[in-house]
Amino acid sequence: MTNYVKARPSANSFSQKMVYGMFALLALTALFVSSASFADDHAGNMTAEQKDTMASELGAKLQLRIDTIADSQVPGLLEIYTDRGLFYVSEDGQYFLQARVYDVQNEIVDVTENSLKQMRLDGIEKFKDSAIEFKAENEKYVVNVFTDATCGYCRKLHNEMDQLNDLGITVRYLAFPRAGINSGVYTDAVSIWCAEDPQDAITKAKAGENVASASCANEVAEQYNFGKQIGVNGTPNIILPDGSVVPGYQPAKSLELALQAAAG
Repeated sequence: MTNYVKARPSANSFSQKMVYGMFALLALTALFVSSASFADDHAGNMTAEQKDTMASELGAKLQLRIDTIADSQVPGLLEIYTDRGLFYVSEDGQYFLQARVYDVQNEIVDVTENSLKQMRLDGIEKFKDSAIEFKAENEKYVVNVFTDATCGYCRKLHNEMDQLNDLGITVRYLAFPRAGINSGVYTDAVSIWCAEDPQDAITKAKAGENVASASCANEVAEQYNFGKQIGVNGTPNIILPDGSVVPGYQPAKSLELALQAAAG
């Protein structure tokens, strides 16, 4: 598994990302949109019933499972939350966009990332009772980590659990068996989550010990599918309390610094 290192973005790299995002927006607009302008004269006036109808029709056309349609910060656009991530659609249902949206009126704000942060936090909240938690005695921060017991960097992170807890960082594990649902890794994940002592089971599994078979009602598949929905494609994937992401292993002290920065 490749380790991701989070580097401080330079001004040039940020500008390049913004330009690429604008190019992507233009290209995808040309791909999905016919030659007409967004109809924004009725922005914000859609009823819940109209949004449900739109979700049903768009889902059938685009072969997406649309979970939610919400108002967007951009006039004339709605945000649609799907099993494949976040997209945008015009309020008349005619235009469908996959894009990165920035607000540049005062300072550059990544509107899409802010929406994704909330999407991550809302999803994580649903799994608060099924996460495997290693709680800090003097808790300052809570991180949610998509993990795979066979992942080398997940094991490295877990080996620092005492350091993390001593720094006041509570770790809550969500399952992300990288080989997919129909795999031995998934079966082991179910056994870990269904163990009499899941903390002990995941610790032993990450130490390379065999996982004792167990079964129960569990949310391993749901956690994995949610991870894919929000773009998790490797482990560990660490979600901070503000919904931002550290996409890879970080030493305990580095993670503490990231948490302090995210907290402002």
